[in-house]
Amino acid sequence: MLKDFKEFAVKGNVLDLAVGVVIGGAFGKIVTSLVNDIIMPIAGALTGGINFTYLKFVIKPAYGSVPAVTLNYGAFIQNVIDFLIVSFSIFLFIKLINKFKIEKEGIVIKEEEKPSKEALLLEEIRDLLKK
Repeated sequence: MLKDFKEFAVKGNVLDLAVGVVIGGAFGKIVTSLVNDIIMPIAGALTGGINFTYLKFVIKPAYGSVPAVTLNYGAFIQNVIDFLIVSFSIFLFIKLINKFKIEKEGIVIKEEEKPSKEALLLEEIRDLLKK
């Protein structure tokens, strides 16, 4: 059983997945910082100094020691931008990897080949014989 697990763990796909998860986690932090520290302050400056983090809709105001009930749509906007940047970056990265893989393996995607003159002639003969 231990041998089977060892074989499973050292297969290329499992190791690739583990590396991808670690790199993805680190990349996620970079993108979050990009959104929070660079993009959103610029967006805030362009929109008159609005800090998107604190944009919210108050459903029920605070009463005494009970905190207000709010919909924090500003934080949601930041998370959507974060997601879009991460997903687009991953898309570009996968496209780049696939391009290199195709070049490395020498896979050539051929356009649809036109049938030869002989093939066209044989098709005509076949069609005439059917009549």
